[in-house]
Amino acid sequence: MRLKDEELIEFTRQLVQRPSLSGKEQDVAEYIKTKLEELGFEEVRTDDMGSVTGCIKGNKPGKTILLDGHMDTVSPLDTTKWTHHPYSGEIEDGKIFGRGTTDMKGSLASMIFSIARFMEKKKVDFSGEIHIACTVYEEVFEGVACKQIVKEIKPDMVIIGEATTSTIKIGQRGRAEIQVETFGKTGHSSHPENGINAVLNMNKFINELKKLKLTNHEILGEGILEITDIMSNPYPGDSMIPETCQITLDRRTLVGEKKKNVLKQVQDIVERLRESDTQFDGKAYLVQGEGYCYTGKRFKSERFYPAWIIDKEEKLVQAAISGLERAGIQTELSHFDFCTNGSYYCGKKKIPTIGYGPSKENIAHTIDEYITIEELKKSCKGFESILEELTN
Repeated sequence: MRLKDEELIEFTRQLVQRPSLSGKEQDVAEYIKTKLEELGFEEVRTDDMGSVTGCIKGNKPGKTILLDGHMDTVSPLDTTKWTHHPYSGEIEDGKIFGRGTTDMKGSLASMIFSIARFMEKKKVDFSGEIHIACTVYEEVFEGVACKQIVKEIKPDMVIIGEATTSTIKIGQRGRAEIQVETFGKTGHSSHPENGINAVLNMNKFINELKKLKLTNHEILGEGILEITDIMSNPYPGDSMIPETCQITLDRRTLVGEKKKNVLKQVQDIVERLRESDTQFDGKAYLVQGEGYCYTGKRFKSERFYPAWIIDKEEKLVQAAISGLERAGIQTELSHFDFCTNGSYYCGKKKIPTIGYGPSKENIAHTIDEYITIEELKKSCKGFESILEELTN
Protein backbone atom coordinates (compact mmCIF):
# COMPACT_ATOMS: atom_id res chain seq x y z
CA MET A 1 0.00 0.00 0.00
CA ARG A 2 1.38 3.40 -1.00
CA LEU A 3 2.46 5.60 1.91
CA LYS A 4 -0.21 8.22 2.56
CA ASP A 5 0.26 11.97 2.75
CA GLU A 6 -1.06 11.88 6.31
CA GLU A 7 1.90 9.68 7.28
CA LEU A 8 4.31 12.15 5.66
CA ILE A 9 2.75 15.00 7.61
CA GLU A 10 2.93 13.11 10.90
CA PHE A 11 6.52 12.06 10.24
CA THR A 12 7.45 15.72 9.70
CA ARG A 13 5.71 16.71 12.95
CA GLN A 14 7.53 13.99 14.86
CA LEU A 15 10.89 15.26 13.55
CA VAL A 16 10.06 18.82 14.57
CA GLN A 17 8.99 17.70 18.05
CA ARG A 18 12.49 16.33 18.66
CA PRO A 19 14.91 19.23 19.30
CA SER A 20 18.19 18.76 17.47
CA LEU A 21 20.62 21.63 17.88
CA SER A 22 24.02 21.07 16.28
CA GLY A 23 25.88 18.39 18.21
CA LYS A 24 22.67 17.34 19.98
CA GLU A 25 20.90 15.45 17.20
CA GLN A 26 20.75 12.06 18.95
CA ASP A 27 16.99 11.95 19.61
CA VAL A 28 16.01 12.77 16.05
CA ALA A 29 18.79 10.59 14.62
CA GLU A 30 17.56 7.53 16.51
CA TYR A 31 13.99 8.21 15.39
CA ILE A 32 15.04 8.53 11.75
CA LYS A 33 17.12 5.35 11.94
CA THR A 34 14.11 3.43 13.26
CA LYS A 35 11.87 4.90 10.55
CA LEU A 36 14.31 3.96 7.77
CA GLU A 37 14.37 0.38 9.04
CA GLU A 38 10.56 0.28 9.25
CA LEU A 39 10.29 1.55 5.65
CA GLY A 40 12.58 -1.20 4.35
CA PHE A 41 15.79 0.71 3.67
CA GLU A 42 18.97 -1.37 3.44
CA GLU A 43 22.31 -0.80 5.18
CA VAL A 44 20.81 1.58 7.74
CA ARG A 45 23.60 2.79 10.00
CA THR A 46 24.91 5.66 12.10
CA ASP A 47 28.49 6.79 11.52
CA ASP A 48 30.93 7.96 14.15
CA MET A 49 29.82 11.59 13.84
CA GLY A 50 26.17 10.63 14.26
CA SER A 51 24.89 11.00 10.68
CA VAL A 52 22.31 8.40 9.63
CA THR A 53 22.33 6.74 6.22
CA GLY A 54 20.31 4.11 4.38
CA CYS A 55 19.77 2.99 0.80
CA ILE A 56 17.79 1.00 -1.72
CA LYS A 57 19.43 -0.90 -4.59
CA GLY A 58 18.17 -1.75 -8.05
CA ASN A 59 18.68 -5.00 -9.94
CA LYS A 60 20.52 -3.28 -12.80
CA PRO A 61 23.87 -1.47 -12.81
CA GLY A 62 23.71 2.30 -12.69
CA LYS A 63 24.72 5.44 -10.87
CA THR A 64 24.85 5.96 -7.12
CA ILE A 65 22.51 8.81 -6.20
CA LEU A 66 22.70 10.55 -2.84
CA LEU A 67 19.97 12.69 -1.30
CA ASP A 68 21.41 14.86 1.48
CA GLY A 69 19.66 16.68 4.31
CA HIS A 70 20.85 17.86 7.70
CA MET A 71 19.15 16.95 10.96
CA ASP A 72 20.43 19.85 13.05
CA THR A 73 18.68 23.18 13.45
CA VAL A 74 19.54 26.61 14.78
CA SER A 75 18.21 27.64 18.18
CA PRO A 76 14.67 29.04 18.43
CA LEU A 77 16.10 31.64 20.87
CA ASP A 78 13.30 33.30 22.89
CA THR A 79 10.42 30.82 22.68
CA THR A 80 7.97 33.37 24.13
CA LYS A 81 8.14 35.28 20.86
CA TRP A 82 6.73 32.31 18.93
CA THR A 83 3.00 32.13 18.24
CA HIS A 84 3.34 28.34 18.10
CA HIS A 85 5.89 26.64 20.33
CA PRO A 86 9.00 25.91 18.22
CA TYR A 87 8.90 22.20 19.06
CA SER A 88 5.14 21.70 18.80
CA GLY A 89 4.73 20.78 15.15
CA GLU A 90 1.30 22.39 15.36
CA ILE A 91 -0.84 22.62 12.24
CA GLU A 92 -2.82 25.73 11.39
CA ASP A 93 -4.06 27.18 8.08
CA GLY A 94 -2.41 24.39 6.11
CA LYS A 95 1.00 24.98 7.68
CA ILE A 96 3.17 22.94 10.04
CA PHE A 97 4.90 25.26 12.52
CA GLY A 98 8.17 24.74 14.35
CA ARG A 99 11.93 25.08 14.29
CA GLY A 100 13.33 23.11 11.38
CA THR A 101 10.11 22.77 9.40
CA THR A 102 11.68 24.58 6.45
CA ASP A 103 15.34 24.15 7.43
CA MET A 104 15.12 21.28 6.93
CA LYS A 105 13.13 18.53 8.61
CA GLY A 106 10.22 18.91 6.22
CA SER A 107 12.57 18.21 3.34
CA LEU A 108 14.19 15.28 5.18
CA ALA A 109 10.77 13.71 5.66
CA SER A 110 9.91 14.37 2.02
CA MET A 111 13.14 12.81 0.72
CA ILE A 112 12.80 9.72 2.90
CA PHE A 113 9.17 9.19 1.89
CA SER A 114 9.92 9.81 -1.79
CA ILE A 115 12.53 7.03 -1.75
CA ALA A 116 10.13 4.74 0.13
CA ARG A 117 7.34 5.44 -2.38
CA PHE A 118 9.77 4.88 -5.24
CA MET A 119 10.65 1.52 -3.66
CA GLU A 120 6.96 0.61 -3.28
CA LYS A 121 6.42 1.33 -6.96
CA LYS A 122 9.60 -0.05 -8.50
CA LYS A 123 10.61 -2.77 -6.02
CA VAL A 124 14.12 -3.48 -7.30
CA ASP A 125 13.35 -2.84 -10.97
CA PHE A 126 15.61 0.16 -11.50
CA SER A 127 19.23 1.02 -12.26
CA GLY A 128 21.80 1.92 -9.64
CA GLU A 129 21.46 2.81 -5.98
CA ILE A 130 19.64 5.54 -4.06
CA HIS A 131 21.04 6.67 -0.72
CA ILE A 132 19.78 9.06 1.93
CA ALA A 133 22.20 10.92 4.21
CA CYS A 134 20.79 12.64 7.30
CA THR A 135 23.77 14.65 8.43
CA VAL A 136 24.89 16.43 11.60
CA TYR A 137 26.41 19.85 12.28
CA GLU A 138 25.55 21.52 8.95
CA GLU A 139 24.32 24.71 10.59
CA VAL A 140 27.73 25.35 12.15
CA PHE A 141 30.23 23.54 9.90
CA GLU A 142 28.83 23.17 6.38
CA GLY A 143 30.07 19.93 4.88
CA VAL A 144 32.02 18.68 7.89
CA ALA A 145 29.93 15.49 8.15
CA CYS A 146 30.06 14.80 4.41
CA LYS A 147 33.63 13.51 4.28
CA GLN A 148 32.58 10.28 5.97
CA ILE A 149 29.45 10.06 3.82
CA VAL A 150 31.44 10.30 0.59
CA LYS A 151 34.02 7.82 1.82
CA GLU A 152 31.38 5.19 2.58
CA ILE A 153 28.82 5.77 -0.20
CA LYS A 154 30.96 7.13 -3.08
CA PRO A 155 28.07 8.96 -4.79
CA ASP A 156 28.09 9.79 -8.49
CA MET A 157 25.67 12.67 -7.95
CA VAL A 158 24.08 14.53 -5.03
CA ILE A 159 20.78 16.32 -4.45
CA ILE A 160 20.83 18.80 -1.55
CA GLY A 161 17.31 19.01 -0.12
CA GLU A 162 17.51 22.58 1.22
CA ALA A 163 14.57 24.92 0.58
CA THR A 164 14.64 26.19 -3.00
CA THR A 165 11.12 27.59 -3.61
CA SER A 166 10.71 24.88 -6.27
CA THR A 167 13.71 26.08 -8.28
CA ILE A 168 16.73 23.91 -9.07
CA LYS A 169 19.92 25.30 -7.56
CA ILE A 170 23.06 24.77 -9.61
CA GLY A 171 25.57 26.52 -7.37
CA GLN A 172 26.33 28.72 -4.40
CA ARG A 173 28.86 31.18 -3.05
CA GLY A 174 31.40 29.76 -0.64
CA ARG A 175 32.18 31.06 2.84
CA ALA A 176 35.36 31.95 4.68
CA GLU A 177 35.49 33.15 8.27
CA ILE A 178 38.52 35.34 8.90
CA GLN A 179 39.59 36.93 12.15
CA VAL A 180 41.70 40.06 12.29
CA GLU A 181 43.47 41.20 15.46
CA THR A 182 45.11 44.55 16.06
CA PHE A 183 47.52 45.22 18.92
CA GLY A 184 48.28 48.29 20.97
CA LYS A 185 49.72 49.31 24.30
CA THR A 186 47.51 49.70 27.35
CA GLY A 187 47.58 52.68 29.65
CA HIS A 188 45.32 55.04 31.56
CA SER A 189 42.75 56.71 29.34
CA SER A 190 43.53 60.08 30.97
CA HIS A 191 46.99 59.90 29.34
CA PRO A 192 46.33 58.41 25.88
CA GLU A 193 49.72 59.64 24.65
CA ASN A 194 51.34 56.94 26.80
CA GLY A 195 49.51 54.08 25.08
CA ILE A 196 48.54 52.78 21.64
CA ASN A 197 44.81 52.24 21.14
CA ALA A 198 44.13 48.89 19.46
CA VAL A 199 40.58 49.98 18.55
CA LEU A 200 41.93 52.98 16.64
CA ASN A 201 44.34 50.63 14.89
CA MET A 202 41.39 48.45 13.95
CA ASN A 203 39.65 51.53 12.57
CA LYS A 204 42.64 52.11 10.30
CA PHE A 205 42.36 48.53 9.08
CA ILE A 206 38.61 48.80 8.45
CA ASN A 207 39.07 51.98 6.42
CA GLU A 208 41.53 50.16 4.18
CA LEU A 209 39.31 47.07 4.04
CA LYS A 210 36.51 49.17 2.53
CA LYS A 211 38.72 49.78 -0.51
CA LEU A 212 39.08 46.07 -1.29
CA LYS A 213 37.66 45.20 -4.71
CA LEU A 214 35.86 41.86 -4.89
CA THR A 215 35.31 39.80 -8.00
CA ASN A 216 32.05 39.05 -9.82
CA HIS A 217 30.59 35.84 -11.27
CA GLU A 218 28.06 35.87 -14.10
CA ILE A 219 25.70 33.53 -12.20
CA LEU A 220 26.62 33.75 -8.53
CA GLY A 221 26.96 37.54 -8.54
CA GLU A 222 29.42 39.56 -6.47
CA GLY A 223 31.64 38.36 -3.68
CA ILE A 224 30.64 39.60 -0.23
CA LEU A 225 32.71 40.80 2.72
CA GLU A 226 31.01 41.79 5.98
CA ILE A 227 32.19 42.45 9.53
CA THR A 228 30.04 40.31 11.81
CA ASP A 229 31.46 41.11 15.26
CA ILE A 230 34.02 43.21 17.11
CA MET A 231 35.60 42.90 20.55
CA SER A 232 38.25 44.84 22.47
CA ASN A 233 40.30 43.89 25.49
CA PRO A 234 40.18 44.70 28.32
CA TYR A 235 36.39 44.85 28.41
CA PRO A 236 34.91 46.73 30.19
CA GLY A 237 37.69 49.24 29.68
CA ASP A 238 37.51 50.88 33.15
CA SER A 239 39.63 53.88 32.09
CA MET A 240 42.12 51.67 30.25
CA ILE A 241 43.28 51.98 26.68
CA PRO A 242 42.47 48.69 24.88
CA GLU A 243 45.56 46.67 24.05
CA THR A 244 43.86 44.30 21.59
CA CYS A 245 40.89 44.45 19.24
CA GLN A 246 39.43 41.61 17.21
CA ILE A 247 36.89 41.46 14.39
CA THR A 248 35.39 38.58 12.43
CA LEU A 249 34.93 38.84 8.68
CA ASP A 250 32.31 36.83 6.81
CA ARG A 251 33.69 36.48 3.30
CA ARG A 252 31.35 35.00 0.68
CA THR A 253 33.56 33.63 -2.10
CA LEU A 254 33.05 32.84 -5.76
CA VAL A 255 34.01 29.86 -7.91
CA GLY A 256 37.77 29.74 -8.40
CA GLU A 257 38.69 31.72 -5.28
CA LYS A 258 41.20 29.70 -3.29
CA LYS A 259 41.67 29.70 0.46
CA LYS A 260 45.19 31.12 0.40
CA ASN A 261 44.22 33.94 -1.97
CA VAL A 262 41.12 34.94 0.01
CA LEU A 263 43.18 35.13 3.20
CA LYS A 264 46.09 36.90 1.48
CA GLN A 265 43.81 39.77 0.41
CA VAL A 266 43.24 40.57 4.09
CA GLN A 267 46.77 39.82 5.24
CA ASP A 268 48.16 42.19 2.60
CA ILE A 269 46.19 45.08 4.12
CA VAL A 270 47.65 44.28 7.55
CA GLU A 271 51.18 44.18 6.12
CA ARG A 272 50.80 47.48 4.25
CA LEU A 273 49.60 49.21 7.41
CA ARG A 274 52.40 47.68 9.46
CA GLU A 275 54.98 48.98 6.98
CA SER A 276 53.50 52.48 6.70
CA ASP A 277 52.49 53.12 10.32
CA THR A 278 54.94 52.55 13.17
CA GLN A 279 52.10 52.34 15.71
CA PHE A 280 50.15 49.70 13.82
CA ASP A 281 50.46 45.99 14.49
CA GLY A 282 48.07 43.17 13.68
CA LYS A 283 47.46 39.78 12.12
CA ALA A 284 44.77 37.95 10.10
CA TYR A 285 43.97 34.24 9.98
CA LEU A 286 41.24 31.74 9.12
CA VAL A 287 39.09 30.71 12.06
CA GLN A 288 39.55 27.18 13.38
CA GLY A 289 36.33 25.75 14.78
CA GLU A 290 35.86 22.78 17.08
CA GLY A 291 32.80 20.59 17.47
CA TYR A 292 31.60 17.84 19.81
CA CYS A 293 29.30 15.24 18.28
CA TYR A 294 26.60 13.51 20.30
CA THR A 295 28.48 10.26 19.65
CA GLY A 296 31.42 11.58 21.65
CA LYS A 297 33.57 12.33 18.61
CA ARG A 298 35.47 15.63 18.65
CA PHE A 299 36.65 17.37 15.50
CA LYS A 300 38.35 20.53 14.32
CA SER A 301 37.52 22.27 11.10
CA GLU A 302 38.93 25.29 9.33
CA ARG A 303 36.13 27.65 8.40
CA PHE A 304 36.58 27.73 4.66
CA TYR A 305 33.83 26.33 2.47
CA PRO A 306 34.39 26.68 -1.30
CA ALA A 307 31.91 27.97 -3.84
CA TRP A 308 30.61 25.62 -6.54
CA ILE A 309 28.57 25.56 -9.71
CA ILE A 310 27.72 22.98 -12.36
CA ASP A 311 26.82 23.43 -15.99
CA LYS A 312 23.11 23.69 -16.74
CA GLU A 313 23.57 21.01 -19.41
CA GLU A 314 24.84 18.50 -16.85
CA LYS A 315 22.82 15.27 -16.94
CA LEU A 316 21.74 15.67 -13.32
CA VAL A 317 20.34 19.14 -13.99
CA GLN A 318 18.46 18.11 -17.11
CA ALA A 319 17.09 14.98 -15.45
CA ALA A 320 15.83 17.06 -12.53
CA ILE A 321 14.11 19.49 -14.91
CA SER A 322 12.49 16.64 -16.82
CA GLY A 323 11.44 14.85 -13.65
CA LEU A 324 9.80 17.92 -12.16
CA GLU A 325 8.03 18.79 -15.40
CA ARG A 326 6.69 15.24 -15.62
CA ALA A 327 5.36 15.67 -12.07
CA GLY A 328 3.62 18.89 -13.13
CA ILE A 329 5.99 21.12 -11.15
CA GLN A 330 7.15 24.30 -12.83
CA THR A 331 10.79 25.09 -12.18
CA GLU A 332 13.70 27.27 -13.23
CA LEU A 333 17.43 27.35 -12.54
CA SER A 334 18.96 29.56 -9.87
CA HIS A 335 21.57 29.39 -7.11
CA PHE A 336 21.64 29.26 -3.31
CA ASP A 337 22.24 32.56 -1.51
CA PHE A 338 23.47 30.70 1.56
CA CYS A 339 26.06 27.99 2.15
CA THR A 340 25.17 24.25 2.14
CA ASN A 341 26.78 20.82 2.32
CA GLY A 342 27.32 21.26 -1.41
CA SER A 343 30.55 23.07 -0.47
CA TYR A 344 32.01 19.66 0.27
CA TYR A 345 30.25 17.47 -2.27
CA CYS A 346 30.78 19.72 -5.27
CA GLY A 347 33.12 22.46 -4.04
CA LYS A 348 35.77 20.06 -2.70
CA LYS A 349 35.05 16.65 -4.21
CA LYS A 350 33.69 17.87 -7.59
CA ILE A 351 30.68 15.54 -7.46
CA PRO A 352 27.81 16.85 -9.65
CA THR A 353 25.37 18.43 -7.21
CA ILE A 354 22.08 20.31 -7.34
CA GLY A 355 19.70 21.72 -4.76
CA TYR A 356 15.96 21.05 -4.71
CA GLY A 357 13.59 21.09 -1.78
CA PRO A 358 10.32 22.36 -0.36
CA SER A 359 9.46 25.77 1.08
CA LYS A 360 10.93 29.25 0.74
CA GLU A 361 14.51 30.03 1.64
CA ASN A 362 13.62 33.21 3.55
CA ILE A 363 11.47 31.26 6.06
CA ALA A 364 14.54 29.44 7.44
CA HIS A 365 15.81 30.57 10.86
CA THR A 366 12.80 32.83 11.47
CA ILE A 367 10.42 33.09 14.42
CA ASP A 368 7.29 31.03 13.66
CA GLU A 369 9.15 29.05 11.00
CA TYR A 370 6.76 26.86 9.03
CA ILE A 371 6.29 24.71 5.97
CA THR A 372 3.04 24.46 4.05
CA ILE A 373 1.54 21.01 3.73
CA GLU A 374 1.06 21.68 0.02
CA GLU A 375 4.82 22.29 -0.40
CA LEU A 376 5.64 19.18 1.60
CA LYS A 377 3.46 16.96 -0.58
CA LYS A 378 4.59 18.61 -3.80
CA SER A 379 8.27 18.15 -3.03
CA CYS A 380 7.77 14.48 -2.17
CA LYS A 381 6.19 14.01 -5.58
CA GLY A 382 9.01 15.99 -7.17
CA PHE A 383 11.79 13.99 -5.52
CA GLU A 384 10.18 10.73 -6.59
CA SER A 385 9.84 11.88 -10.19
CA ILE A 386 13.48 13.04 -10.28
CA LEU A 387 14.59 9.64 -8.98
CA GLU A 388 12.58 7.89 -11.68
CA GLU A 389 14.24 10.05 -14.30
CA LEU A 390 17.74 9.34 -12.96
CA THR A 391 17.28 5.57 -12.65
CA ASN A 392 15.66 4.80 -16.01
